[in-house]
Amino acid sequence: MHQRQKPSAPEHTSDPAADGGALPMSHNDSRSLLNFSQLMLSAGQIKPSPALKHSKITYFEVEILDVQSKKQICIVDKVPPASTVLDVKHKFHKACPQWYPSRVGLQLERNGPFLKDSINIQSLAVSSIITLYFTDLGQQVGWTTFFLTEYTGPLLIYLLFYIRLSTIYDQVESRKNFRHPVVHLACFCHCLHYIRHLLETLFVHKFSEGHTPLKNMIKGCAFYWGFTSWIAYYINHPWYTPPSFGHRQVSYAALAFLAGSWISFTVMTQTLPETDMERRHMILFFKSSSLVVGIFAFLMVIQMSLWAQKKHKLYLKRFYPEVRRKAAMIPIIF
Repeated sequence: MHQRQKPSAPEHTSDPAADGGALPMSHNDSRSLLNFSQLMLSAGQIKPSPALKHSKITYFEVEILDVQSKKQICIVDKVPPASTVLDVKHKFHKACPQWYPSRVGLQLERNGPFLKDSINIQSLAVSSIITLYFTDLGQQVGWTTFFLTEYTGPLLIYLLFYIRLSTIYDQVESRKNFRHPVVHLACFCHCLHYIRHLLETLFVHKFSEGHTPLKNMIKGCAFYWGFTSWIAYYINHPWYTPPSFGHRQVSYAALAFLAGSWISFTVMTQTLPETDMERRHMILFFKSSSLVVGIFAFLMVIQMSLWAQKKHKLYLKRFYPEVRRKAAMIPIIF
């Protein structure tokens, strides 16, 4: 007899989720969780990028004193290290509007040279406070204005004498006397000379400094305008007489005008004021000589030589510092 066996009860598998227990975790899941936790912890310690950092800038204070009395005029504060002397002048102008930048001269020492506008202010600093001395340079004009005014005057003045205005010459004498061809040639050469200077001023020359005192322009204009009036009066006078050696002298001098302008102009015109007591009581008329233009040429040689020596030293220092030779104004002679 077979004994019936009781069916075995099904095995009961417990569900951890249902029982509130923890779910079993694989190795990959635990590794991902670890990486995520590390990321969250490091998030609170993220440092700002270097671009967001603010570097500490050291500003300078520029104390400006009067060069004569040593009294303080003002203090220009918060001057960045990259600023130039020109920037300081602009800030100084805001504090003292009566002195515009081109009128301001700044010196590091009372007897020292004026500082150039391009000098970096940091190169002058020994501490955070920089002391500079102020000098009022007076009214200033630009170099372009200076030369245009200086050269335009002679050009127009000579033409006024050339057309023989009634306010300058006697009209009866002007109509009666014939003009020698050298008078027309002299006008052409004189105008050509100053037109060339005007064009060079506008399109060729580059000026190192921006401004010059107004009094220098007044002196220059008095020199050029005054001598032009003197020369033009004699050459265009109805009683003007041509050079002693005639056409040959005029032709050679006109060709040489291209190389040594005023010396050849002197030879070409031969102008000298004299008086003829018998014909015109103390009225000027002219005979062959070259005193008038000669004086002007002599003074111009002196002035030009001084300018040339100064510019020559500047060019050698800037472009050829190792060269110490001198240049000749007039070869062999000077």
